[in-house]
Amino acid sequence: MRDDEFEFIRTLVYERSRISLDDRKRDLVIGRLAKRMRANGMDAMGDYCAMLNAPENEEERSRMIDAISTNHTFFFREIAHFQLLRETIIPEMSARARSERWPRLNAWSAACSSGEEPYSMGITLADGLKERGWPWHIEATDISHRMLKAGQMAVYKETAVTSHSPAWALPYFQKGFAAQAGNFRVRSEIRDHVKFSQLNLLEGSFPFAEPVQVIFCRNVMIYFDKATQAELVARLAKALVPGGYLIVGHSEGLTGVSHNFQMIQPSVYRSAPA
Repeated sequence: MRDDEFEFIRTLVYERSRISLDDRKRDLVIGRLAKRMRANGMDAMGDYCAMLNAPENEEERSRMIDAISTNHTFFFREIAHFQLLRETIIPEMSARARSERWPRLNAWSAACSSGEEPYSMGITLADGLKERGWPWHIEATDISHRMLKAGQMAVYKETAVTSHSPAWALPYFQKGFAAQAGNFRVRSEIRDHVKFSQLNLLEGSFPFAEPVQVIFCRNVMIYFDKATQAELVARLAKALVPGGYLIVGHSEGLTGVSHNFQMIQPSVYRSAPA
């Protein structure tokens, strides 16, 4: 990949997703775009760049962003966050529900990828709230249409489910048989409470009307520059109820970013009270 080709890709990705690609990401870009080039029968990066630059190729530009933005994930990744949701956030928000007149607990998986995160959140909420009788709902958003489709299907390899999920979570999966042998599907009692929708976190309005009590926005900001991180954090704050929780990835943090959150512990922040 020539320098001018990398600069073209980097600029296009930033304009469409605000993902910042520095020179250290060059090999990642080459690896992920190689699949798109093969799909289009191309060997030269210059030809692929020309294709992306043509006005009529909007679909390929979207697929390119999908390829660049897709991240590895698994059920109950960074499990301490789900323990916090279960042991601290659920009891606290349940106690506030009547005085705040909240009809349900709303949570948001802001970069949901192929669905493992929002379903892990949903399983945690379902299990933690089953004796409290308080409804819950999860908004699951991502920039990638391909990942959203996978999340809506909610079918995963058995090893992907059993490798990291705690034992109490396994009853919320349905084991496949016959043609689906070796797969697990998230049960409808969880799926029915999770809504998937496409969203660029930095553009337009959010696709939901009710404020949320907790946002998981993990392993996203590491791809943004500081100015974009600050813009995103300000937008997320507006979606939270006063005293709501923002949870970011363990490798992330808000150091060097202007914000009004209180740090509860590394990677866990709380919005200002009313």
